[in-house]
Amino acid sequence: TYWLAPHVRPSTLTLTGTFRVNLAANSPRTIALRQAEASTLKAFQVAAATLSFTETATRLFVTQAAISHQIKSLEAFLGKKLFERGNRSLKLTEAGRQYLPFVEKMFDILAQGTENLMQSDALPILTVSVMPSFATRWLVPRLGLFIKAYPDIEFRLAPSRTLTNFYRDNVDIAIRHGGGKYPGLASIHMLDEQIYPVCSPKLLKGSDRLKSPADLVKHVLLHDEGHGNWRTWLIEADARQVDASKGPVYTDSSMAVQSAIEGDGVALARSQLVKDDIARGLLVRPFNISQPSKFAYYIVYPMDKPVTAQMDAFIHWLQEQVVADAQKYSA
Repeated sequence: TYWLAPHVRPSTLTLTGTFRVNLAANSPRTIALRQAEASTLKAFQVAAATLSFTETATRLFVTQAAISHQIKSLEAFLGKKLFERGNRSLKLTEAGRQYLPFVEKMFDILAQGTENLMQSDALPILTVSVMPSFATRWLVPRLGLFIKAYPDIEFRLAPSRTLTNFYRDNVDIAIRHGGGKYPGLASIHMLDEQIYPVCSPKLLKGSDRLKSPADLVKHVLLHDEGHGNWRTWLIEADARQVDASKGPVYTDSSMAVQSAIEGDGVALARSQLVKDDIARGLLVRPFNISQPSKFAYYIVYPMDKPVTAQMDAFIHWLQEQVVADAQKYSA
């Protein structure tokens, strides 16, 4: 049973999830609180929503007379009218409008507490935020290994191009591409990468085949917005005659890579996103010229958040995959 002390003005209360009513143990009001029922407050809540005692009675499976009696009892207890009654109308008084948010909050808290208790034995879901391009080209192709190794861990992948709000989005771990320093976050280095051109093997054939960087003048340059710079690569490759501004721009790295696979042109790609496609023969490196990326991949999570067993398992699995990749691609 939940009630608010009648001598406290509802408009001055702040509810933070717990109701505290300080009354003398044997005062008349305390006895009244003990005798009151939450069903009366539910009747008030529904009546305030429907503005009809008849409809309220239908929804709560009681009689209209019972609802009317409950509301009158509540008003008598509070010493204030909650409704203005007309011949065929019902509306909240100012006191009713002030009281309603607290009653609704009470039922919200009760519902949340009930849900939490019912789910207390369920395994928590591990939520990982990652950039869509890295998810598509690196993480998802390996994720089956994690699922097989940890079948009891409920896993949720949340691709996002924006910075993660760990608490608002209920995220446990994020994989970020950047400089590695994030205030308030623990940061574990994961992968470095190189930037170099890639294309479909068919661009190495025919009369316009790529033999040297200068041959790029005959091909479409595919741009990955925000990652890599054709102009600086072309300067390093001594191919200044190639127009670095030409060609389509992709806001997602994975789309630029896929366009290269389809033979649409040559992409300046990030090594971690294309090494699997190169190994499968879907892409080739036409030139052995690369640039180190100024960014790397990092595993991050809030410093003030306890590391759960699920988080620890996923972090160690990621590190195992990095080692396996290093052995595979250095062979």
